[in-house]
Amino acid sequence: MRISKNKFVAVTYDLNVGEDNERELMERATRENPLKFIFGTGMMLKDFEDNLSGLAGGDTFDFSLTPEQAYGERNEDHVMELPKHIFEIDGKFDSEHIKEGETVPMMSSDGNRMNGSVLEVKDDIVVMDFNHPLAGETLHFSGEVIDVHDPTEEEITELNRLMSGGCGGCCDCGDDACGCGDDACGGHEHGNGDSCGGGCHCG
Repeated sequence: MRISKNKFVAVTYDLNVGEDNERELMERATRENPLKFIFGTGMMLKDFEDNLSGLAGGDTFDFSLTPEQAYGERNEDHVMELPKHIFEIDGKFDSEHIKEGETVPMMSSDGNRMNGSVLEVKDDIVVMDFNHPLAGETLHFSGEVIDVHDPTEEEITELNRLMSGGCGGCCDCGDDACGCGDDACGGHEHGNGDSCGGGCHCG
């Protein structure tokens, strides 16, 4: 069976960024923990899927995605200063989760989910970066297709649960989600969310 619309797909891959001999490994999906998705349903980046279309179990792949095909160029407008009080729980600032280097699942005023990286915690504000961690990067994928089949109801339910649980890894939450105003990120969620693996698209 070959990869086509609505097929369940499982792949291993290494995701490297950088050029020539200076590439850095960013993500790895193994046989024990492969990337699983339903092809053609919007879970993954379109150009990621285009490079896998027609492959069968046992086939290998090796391709690159430009920033335009992946997560776009870095936008400094997506680095924002948010009031510290929105990160309070029961009147106390959540210092356990809101600290430099942490990635925090948040939600904009119109309900879009997004991940923000904490750059700095100041006296009254938290500086957060809503650019995708791989914005501006060329992504190099190499791996193997290990399974292609018609999905079961259980597999569809499980993948939907993972997608609704939040996104890490290569999630693309879109410019609209990341371009919220100073008062648009008032709601936030704690926890790390389930990673969707390489090329994931939250819609």
